[in-house]
Amino acid sequence: MTTTVQDQRPLPHPALRLTAAGATATGNRYPANFDVLHVGDRLLAVADGMGDGEGSAAAGRTAVAALVGSAGDAGAATAETLRDAVATVQREVRAAGRRLGGPLTGATLTALATTPTDLAWIVQLGDSRVYRRRGTLLELLTTDHTAAWLGAVHGWYPHDSPQAHAARYHLHRYAGHPDEPEADLLAVTLRPGDTYLLCTDGIADQVDYARLDTRLRDPGPLDGIARGLVEDSLARGGRDNATVALLRVG
Repeated sequence: MTTTVQDQRPLPHPALRLTAAGATATGNRYPANFDVLHVGDRLLAVADGMGDGEGSAAAGRTAVAALVGSAGDAGAATAETLRDAVATVQREVRAAGRRLGGPLTGATLTALATTPTDLAWIVQLGDSRVYRRRGTLLELLTTDHTAAWLGAVHGWYPHDSPQAHAARYHLHRYAGHPDEPEADLLAVTLRPGDTYLLCTDGIADQVDYARLDTRLRDPGPLDGIARGLVEDSLARGGRDNATVALLRVG
């Protein structure tokens, strides 16, 4: 049940006061942590390897490394640079899979990239998520790329049915997919008072909306909030690796 916390740190920005932190926990189900957390100067990212084998570990590490290497923490992100970065991610994760020669090599990838203005970009592949708390409203900003999400939207089956549960594991888009799908790119405006949460499904599937809202409205240090969120996942069973990255706009 190893838990690792990245301490709260300021992020460089010419106009806004940004702070970030993160945490990740192995949980009780898996022998190792197949999630990946990145908290950089201009890029926050979480990845969740599919399964619990060598391909899972390689996919998460490769996806985050390729995104950081391509989009980077050095320059200003744009839609074009992020599209190119995701294409690089797909190529490199697929190449890692070929080198392994057998095990499924795939991962979700969710990121938030800041720019020198109040604009930020969200990158979404898979079913990790981005939430934003603005004012008194906690919103889910991303869409899960799963059959379960489509089923919930279109009423194919009750959300708590066995069919819905099984469909959670049927991803239409992820890093390493044979069709190399594009990511969703979402432009958001950073406003003072905003708190952004990036999380893997070990958080989203175990920590309910009300608890997320309670944690994110806490004005205390972000690293304490990050630790609290992964501890919430452990308290609710720890059935998956659990990872969060937090961004606060001061």
